[in-house]
Amino acid sequence: MARRRALEDLELTADALHWRDRNVFVTGCTGLLGSWVTQTLAEAGANVVGLVRDHVPRSRLVRERVIDRITTVSGAVEDVLLVERALGEYEIDTVFHLAAQTIVGIANRNPLSTFDANVRGTWSVLEACRRSALVKSVVVASSDKAYGAQPTLPYDETMPLSGAHPYDVSKSCTDLIAASYFHTYRLPVAITRFGNFYGGGDLNFNRLIPQTIRHVLRDEAPVIRSDGTFVRDYIYIEDAAAAYVLLAERLREDGSLAGEAFNFSCEQPVTVVDLVDRILRLMGRADLRPRVMNEASNEIHAQYLAAGKARARLGWKPKHTLDEGLERTIAWYRAFFAQGGRQ
Repeated sequence: MARRRALEDLELTADALHWRDRNVFVTGCTGLLGSWVTQTLAEAGANVVGLVRDHVPRSRLVRERVIDRITTVSGAVEDVLLVERALGEYEIDTVFHLAAQTIVGIANRNPLSTFDANVRGTWSVLEACRRSALVKSVVVASSDKAYGAQPTLPYDETMPLSGAHPYDVSKSCTDLIAASYFHTYRLPVAITRFGNFYGGGDLNFNRLIPQTIRHVLRDEAPVIRSDGTFVRDYIYIEDAAAAYVLLAERLREDGSLAGEAFNFSCEQPVTVVDLVDRILRLMGRADLRPRVMNEASNEIHAQYLAAGKARARLGWKPKHTLDEGLERTIAWYRAFFAQGGRQ
């Protein structure tokens, strides 16, 4: 009963009968998505083993004591022997490969480290899974960026993967490598493609939403790096975590999902300016006008997804509107900074 109440309070969803005592491996567990997926699984009774490269004391995983409820393995996702050892010693049944270098600007400045983490990291995890006799399902995080620039929007899963810039290319490769492990080795892997995550726990303050909230809490005008007309998909992080867990559940139940990719989206694309204006309105600071820098480079102007396949085949839909998710996100950051988080 306490476990069920905790799930309801967190608005996270997972099938406790599916996950209870199941051995699960999560890469990238200290990141925004990874911390929420890890918490969802732990609340559902899974035995979670998380791969941790760097100790990040400000991450949700540590600050909110989620890490106390899991086993951690220290090391890099590119280390195939380390991953293989973890899968074997902890008798892992299900793998969530979420680890990645996720910042477009960093990818532009440091393409080699991005390719190393995102491309070599992916084949290392999948090769370790291929060698394991116990792994029965693998979910790999790709991105809407894997589609690259397309002449028609929204993206759907039939479109080719054609990233052109370092981050986009790394995600196209991630996606294709994952599919190759199904087609060649019949590894039971499914692929997710999301737009931009937002929610409590994102400490990458060069991202638009946490950066804007922090500016407002500092009584400063927010900064928009682009010209403000860029169009993106945004999905609240608890909805994203629920989607990952649901896909893993369905993959285990329905073998026809192996090798498939799924878009997840609220299907409500917005411009950067509109998003910033929403945050200012929700925080009661419409008087703060954003500074538009028009400095963005190597970024696609419009990206957003169609999620009909996920609705039809997985029965998935988001629980939160954009404003509802932003309200919960703003509340998290207010509490974070009030409790001593570095502002």
